[in-house]
Parts: sequence; C-alpha cells; structure tokens
Amino acid sequence: MELEKYQSLIDLGEGLLIEFKESKEKLNRDVYESVCAFLNRSGGHLFLGVKNDKTIVGINEKYKEKIKQDFATMINNPTKISPTYYLTVKEFEIDGKIVLYVFVPESSQVHRCNGRIYIRNEDADLDITDNTSLVANLYFNKQNGYTENKIYPYADFNQLDSKWFPKVRRYAQIQKPDHPWGTMSDLELLKSAGLYLKNQNTGEEGLTLAAILIFGSETLIQSVLPHYRTDAILRKENLDRYDDRDDIRVNLLSSYERLMSFISKHLNDKFYLEGDLRISIRDKIFREAVSNLLIHREFSNPFPAKFIIERDRVYIENGNKPHGYGAIDPNNFSPYPKNPTIAKFFKEIGWVDELGSGVRNIYKYNKIYSGADPQFIEGDIFKIIIPLNSASDQASDQASDQASDQALTDVEKLLKYCETPKGIKEIMEYMGYTNRTYFRNNILNPLIKEEKLFLTEPNKPTSPNQKYYSRGNLQTY
Repeated sequence: MELEKYQSLIDLGEGLLIEFKESKEKLNRDVYESVCAFLNRSGGHLFLGVKNDKTIVGINEKYKEKIKQDFATMINNPTKISPTYYLTVKEFEIDGKIVLYVFVPESSQVHRCNGRIYIRNEDADLDITDNTSLVANLYFNKQNGYTENKIYPYADFNQLDSKWFPKVRRYAQIQKPDHPWGTMSDLELLKSAGLYLKNQNTGEEGLTLAAILIFGSETLIQSVLPHYRTDAILRKENLDRYDDRDDIRVNLLSSYERLMSFISKHLNDKFYLEGDLRISIRDKIFREAVSNLLIHREFSNPFPAKFIIERDRVYIENGNKPHGYGAIDPNNFSPYPKNPTIAKFFKEIGWVDELGSGVRNIYKYNKIYSGADPQFIEGDIFKIIIPLNSASDQASDQASDQASDQALTDVEKLLKYCETPKGIKEIMEYMGYTNRTYFRNNILNPLIKEEKLFLTEPNKPTSPNQKYYSRGNLQTY
C-alpha cells in the first residue's frame, strides 16, 4: 500500500509539493534548498534516486548508507538549516532500484539554508532573501497563522515541569539511540525543538506557547491560556451527567498520560497479531485519537477539548482552524499541520507517526476493533466519532482469540521473567528470538514505550550493561 503511494507521487512529476533528486552516489548540492523551501511553504515530498523526468535511476547500494548519514548530519546542522528540523529518510525499492524518500512537513517557522531564505514556487526553489517584502510577508504569515509560535519573553524557565526533560531525552533515544537531544542541556533542547525562539523583526525572544503547552506547569499554562482544558468523560449509565470524569489542565505530555490512563480504565482491550507481532488494537486506535486531540488543536479557540466515552461510541471534539468543511475521506485527503512544532516534537519521542497517518490508522484498526467505520468531520470544531460494539469486547472468531491469547501470554511471560533485571540477550534466549534488531524494534521498544518495561540505566539507553525490568521492581531501581 505504501509502495503504491510512493509510485503515484512519482507519477505526478515535479511540482509545488514534489521534488526529485538523482543523488545516485552522493547528495545533490541543492537538496537542502528544496528542504528549506518545503519547510517555508506548504511542505512536500522529496525523492532521491529519481531524475527530473520521473525516470527511476536508483541509489547505488554502495553509497546508500553514506547518503542517509550525510543527509541526517547536515539537516541537523544549524549552519546548514536554521533552525534545524529533524527529518526521517525512508527506503523502498521500485523495479529492484533503491529510492530514498523524505516527507517534509510545512513548518511554523521561517528556515534558512546557508543563511538564505527559500520558498517553493511550482517546481523551483526561489531565493527570496533580498526581497524584503516577501520575507516580511513570510514571517507575518508564519507568526499569525500558527499560535504555537507566540513568544512569551517574560515566561520563567523555572515554571517548566523539569521532570519531563530526562523522560523526553529517553523517549527520543529509544527512537534513535544517537539522538542529539541526549547530550543537550534543557535550554539547548528547547531551542533545537523550536520551542525557544527569537522574533527576527522585533528582537523579542523567549519560550513559545508550544514550549509552555508541552513542558509548562499548570500555573504557567493557566496564566497564559485560562480557557485551556481537556474534559475526559465516561457517560454510559448516568446519561444526564457522567459516571466518571477527569478535568485535565496540565501540560500536553501529562495530558497524554492521563487520557491514556482514562482509556485503559474504561475501554476493553483487544490483542491482535499483525504478522507475528502482538499489538493492542485499543492502543493503536486511541494513541492516534489522543494525539490528534492534543496536537492538532487551535489553542486560541476557547472551546474545551472533549473526550467522551459513551455506550456505543467514543466522541471527540476540539477547537479547530478549518481548511475545509464536512466529512473527511481517509483514503483521499490532504493533511494540514495545525501545530507543526508540537507535532514534530511528539514525533521525535515516538508518540505520533507521519502527518496524516493518524486518520488512516484509526480507520484501519477500528475495522478490527468494532467492525465499524469511524467518522472525521472538519469544521470550526473538529470531531472524531469512533463506534464501539460487542466486537470490541470479544474476538470475532475463535482463531483470532487463540492468537491474541497466546500473544498476551507471551508478554506476561516476558514481564514475569524480567521481575529481576535481565539483559537483552538473556530475554531473547528465554523468549526464543534470534534476530536482535527485530526483537528490539518490535518487542522490546514497544513495551518500554508502554512503560511495561524499564531501563536500569535510563540515561544511557545504549549502555552494554543495560538491563530491563518489569513494573514489579519499579520501586527498587
């Protein structure tokens, strides 16, 4: 399915949202100008190994890893792209030829490449640095179109919830062991993530609204956005009021945890084998739904976000700056980044995937969870309706039940084994796995992200002495 998406994009040819670079043995010199232009305009799709006429020439296998490394190094180099912006390179094959793909989302900031400002125009990258009116207009549009970028110069750094910084570093390093946030100070991390900015027109600098929403204390958030809150409600028996409620006014990171806890408390889970990997269908659906509720939200809108669990559905609402009206077709829609900096931050710590994947994943997995299609309705209030029925409480057939039960048993077996800290080699041998990369990516890391397994050396995730333990020993280490 994903390969078909790439092929259809290539078939469209170069344009406002698509750029090809041959890059057969090394990166084209102007590749970063295209990245900069995409960030500054509407985002886009960058393909390496494709000629301008759509001919797929492929990347030389011998130089593939170096090209990936060079791209990652330079894109994170503030002398090349400023402010820096982390991007992921994906690899796929068409007709036996290797193509590298980079999705570049629209940024809420103005970026420079080698000190120059570029924007996308048709299939070209235009240098507008010396055109003062175009540059001023670009800054104006970014600052007024994205409330997350508003600077609060008098916000006190000490009002941020400091406990989240080591957690964020750990989550980022789970995604990428050499993630640069691992060695940065708290302030450097904020600047790297675009959460501490300087207004190039006024000279004003400080924490942004995004920084306050992600890391801020409840007091700081309420002083900046008094209307900010997320209302989690269970309404199954008492339909006039509620059976349970959580009035959430904390930062986005803590809000995510509280919403997922509310969901775990009130919605049944269903385990499912995707290939030979055990996944939680409930978590697949509602991690996406919660992320959408928290991230893709117009924070200047005083409408409170709502997450309501009813007898036969989950109903979600949040304030929105619409780019269309009516029902969204998951198979045919163009995602628009409401808060690109916040979304990118959550992507770095592994709490969301690529822009637009949330809608498609909810649609895909709810078919398995309840057998019904969810609804996504764009408007001044964005709404998600996720149907529930008895299929969410029990498997649709005996074979699925047996596979799910076996997968759950395996996880319980692993967690029981790790009540005493164990190294990855010990765990793999005990569970009967031989492929270390597969085991780390598909078994170990998901359990760490779900906080079912913990690291004995959380500040050194790649330490050769690293061991893992289950919740039973949480108080010991």
